[in-house]
Amino acid sequence: PLSFFSLAPWVPVVGLEIHAQISSNSKLFSGSQVQFAAPPNSLVSFFDASLPGTLPVLNRRCVEAAVMTGLALNCSINKKSLFDRKHYFYADLPAGYQITQQRVPIAVNGSLSYSLCIDNKMSQMVTKTVRIKQIQLEQDSGKSLHDDTRSQTLVDLNRAGVGLMEVVMEPDMCCGEEAAAAVRELQLILQTLGSSQAVMAEGQLRVDANVSVHHPGEPYGVRTEVKNINSMRFLAKAIDYEIQRQIEELENGGTILNETRAFDSKLGCTVPMRDKEGKQDYRFMPEPNLPPLILYDTKSLPANMNHQQVINIDWILERLPDLPSVKRKKLVEQYGILPEHSFTLLNEDGLAEFFESVVKQTQMKPKKVIGWILKDLLSYLKQHSLTVKESPVSSFLLADLLNLLEKKEISSTAAKQVLAELWKGEGKTPLEIVKEQKLELLQDQKELEQICQAVIDGQENE
Repeated sequence: PLSFFSLAPWVPVVGLEIHAQISSNSKLFSGSQVQFAAPPNSLVSFFDASLPGTLPVLNRRCVEAAVMTGLALNCSINKKSLFDRKHYFYADLPAGYQITQQRVPIAVNGSLSYSLCIDNKMSQMVTKTVRIKQIQLEQDSGKSLHDDTRSQTLVDLNRAGVGLMEVVMEPDMCCGEEAAAAVRELQLILQTLGSSQAVMAEGQLRVDANVSVHHPGEPYGVRTEVKNINSMRFLAKAIDYEIQRQIEELENGGTILNETRAFDSKLGCTVPMRDKEGKQDYRFMPEPNLPPLILYDTKSLPANMNHQQVINIDWILERLPDLPSVKRKKLVEQYGILPEHSFTLLNEDGLAEFFESVVKQTQMKPKKVIGWILKDLLSYLKQHSLTVKESPVSSFLLADLLNLLEKKEISSTAAKQVLAELWKGEGKTPLEIVKEQKLELLQDQKELEQICQAVIDGQENE
């Protein structure tokens, strides 16, 4: 799909808007529970349904999660941010407006560094940076389920009012691969912080991509927006397809419409949803029921203030965990593994912990352990669509096997045979399998070598 880069003089430009669902037990402005796949309309308070006279109450946890995310993405945190109403009419938005942060969001001017391979070679990685324009807090809308056979739409308001962080990236990327790498890094950061579980399959991370093309030195072209992309693979494909489509359209003398498109994953192409020519007027206005959100740092914190009533930015900063980039660096320095291997370890949930656990329990050098983890363990798990936590071979069993190999009690061929048996998950230890399969050849050989050596030593002494 990247062959179009040879078609210069076109320069593609990609910017992203990412909605991440905040990990919180309750919604942004109401006490309703947040739970995926609950029965329809079972988690809806009077406020979520917009009954007259109901008022929003801001969820402290959601504010802390947004501050934490802003700090992790090198943003400036605004000590005073404001809430606004964004008006539009849709069946799953009962109030007729969404509460968001249009004028002064909670965090601004950040950056995200991400790495990607050149020509699909893991050994050739390049690090790039995308600027973060802002992070804002906003409510999610409900969900419309279109029943075509009966020509009706059913509305589920369970999701209405769930807290979102919208992360707006500047148009600093130029292809689908870059966008997918940046979103993957953001996903890892959110999961490390615990500010969002960011599971795309559950709609906890949704991406809108703005795409345009232009000639070098000329102003940016007309952009289209590809909405609601919900998988990393589709993100790269949708963007690359859209770049290719725009170039072909312009080279054939056509024009690009400022429109919203959707990615059809079955057809592998983007399709028009609605045009933006008559720009929708959201009639933004200040949210009258919420005061400005005021945050403090250690310097500005009033002495007599109740700590439960305020949020201290410095307190959150001090408690930030190690971010993925720092973890990778530590893995490389501590274990002497290759940088590209540190990426693979962190990209798979729980794999870095599995690797470290094996290293602690075996005498084998980490550089050799990583080979077994990536070539044998990971390829088996991928083949059988298993997560690291679902592995039939525990870190203890793998370490046990690698110890036998390291002590030269079995050959590497025998070790592979033992591993094949361990995958069956029958609860046997590597040693039991070795004995069952009569693989103790090296042990006998070792004894034979020792006897021969003793004979040679004895002859030399005489």
